[in-house]
Amino acid sequence: MTRKQKVKGRQVIFSLVFLVLGFILTFSFRLTNNENEAADISTKQWERDLNLRNQIVEMEEKNRSLQRELNANQDTIQGIEKGFAEEEQIYFNMAEDAEKYRMFLGKVKVKGQGVEVKLSDGNYDPNEENINNYIVHEHHVFRVINELYISGASAISINGQRLKANSYILCNGPVIEVDGYQHPAPFVITAIGDADVMASALNLTGGVKDRLVNDNILFSLETKQEIIMEPIYGS
Repeated sequence: MTRKQKVKGRQVIFSLVFLVLGFILTFSFRLTNNENEAADISTKQWERDLNLRNQIVEMEEKNRSLQRELNANQDTIQGIEKGFAEEEQIYFNMAEDAEKYRMFLGKVKVKGQGVEVKLSDGNYDPNEENINNYIVHEHHVFRVINELYISGASAISINGQRLKANSYILCNGPVIEVDGYQHPAPFVITAIGDADVMASALNLTGGVKDRLVNDNILFSLETKQEIIMEPIYGS
């Protein structure tokens, strides 16, 4: 082999070596670039995910804070509403009490069920020396009125004259005097309230009715579905 041929053979070998080397370098470079790009993408994705997680955590914390604030405001509102309700109940009770007081004073018109009690002088007995033993006295009327009030009467009248808180009843011979107005027998006592309760109270064995009958008083009782009493005008 000539020297020239040897040189040419070496050139071919070197060319092949350099070609392979170039290919390896190119492949390594591209592989490195791809890895770097993948690493860059992974880093950016991680940073983006971390940022999103941080934003979510921040929003959740804000939501919890707003929820706590909302709960506190709701408690405050409930407290205010409870206060209003209590005040409203107080005002309602005051108004109800005032209405009761006006009713007891006879300042308002009253309507409702009730009872009507009639007390009449006893039948004349010529053998009875004392006429007072068979006529109606103020204490007989008081017994009926007291029993009616005890059993829940809200308003009472005698012969149509309504009683008030400071009413007085006096016996003046054959008549009784109510707040200065005279009324002859029979005495009709009308009361508004629970008719059954008042009737039962008056009819108790040994009670008001039995005592009046023992005193020779004619006693009658009637329940009424509706009784109307007008207010007392003036003082």
